[in-house]
Amino acid sequence: MFRSLLLFVIKKTLRKDYTPDPNLKSRDIFLILYYKTFDLLRGFSIKYFLGGCNGLLFLGKRCRIKHKSNLHLGRSVNIGDNVEINALAKEGVHIGNNVSILRNTIIECTGVIRNLGTGLQIGNNVGIAQNCFIQVRGRVVIEDDVIFGPGVSIFSENHNFSDTEKPIRDQGETRIGVTIRKGAWLGSGVRILDGVTVGEHTIIAAGSVVNKNVPAFCIAGGIPAKIIKELK
Repeated sequence: MFRSLLLFVIKKTLRKDYTPDPNLKSRDIFLILYYKTFDLLRGFSIKYFLGGCNGLLFLGKRCRIKHKSNLHLGRSVNIGDNVEINALAKEGVHIGNNVSILRNTIIECTGVIRNLGTGLQIGNNVGIAQNCFIQVRGRVVIEDDVIFGPGVSIFSENHNFSDTEKPIRDQGETRIGVTIRKGAWLGSGVRILDGVTVGEHTIIAAGSVVNKNVPAFCIAGGIPAKIIKELK
């Protein structure tokens, strides 16, 4: 019974080709459905304060979402425990269908109100693991089917520092923005710096720091990241 119910929920909320592991026991399935029910209720409690929500929102415990009217969600968005989203940005935050943002992740659009962040666009079928940090100062675009490992960070701003007579904090910022193309995989602990585009279906090795564009269909890694292998 519980498996049939889980399959029904998956069919309504996830990708059609998504199937649970056959080793799941009835007790495990019951607990999954039990916890998801409370996440769904929490999602309903804020859904109508958002800028838009096209389907179900599963919201974990102790989440902090600021400037909710700037947050636009697609279908079946899963936001884990302790996630913080500050959606104060000129273009808002737009998240597609079947997106998971796991526990302790921070999305920060604006640090100081004298200069708002530009905006964040997340596509469909994106998985963002635990403890990630996305700084949205310049525009950040994360296309469809992208995977973030735990602890990935994105920075879309650099401080200017050429004038040695002035404090760096008074010299303004450069905001080029960051783009992660569809199908890319960022390994655990990857750092993406402002101005970078990661190409389609590219893999960034765990712990890498990426300060230049990485082309499509390759593996890159290191500090700074360099191409290790071409996939095509």
